[in-house]
Amino acid sequence: MMVPVRCFTCGSVVGEHWEEFDERANEGDEDPKEVLDDLGVDRYCCRRMLVSHTDLVDVVSPYQ
Repeated sequence: MMVPVRCFTCGSVVGEHWEEFDERANEGDEDPKEVLDDLGVDRYCCRRMLVSHTDLVDVVSPYQ
């Protein structure tokens, strides 16, 4: 799995929020907006970074 470590736009560290965001928003029934509000991610660029991230490691490298 590749975790987005920093926001491409502002350089803020977003990697510390990735696991909880992924569990709560992508695998759960919570709205991503509410999860990001709870995590304290306020900047639009950082929110976009977390919401739009897609894990491609399993697709690109199927042999482990």
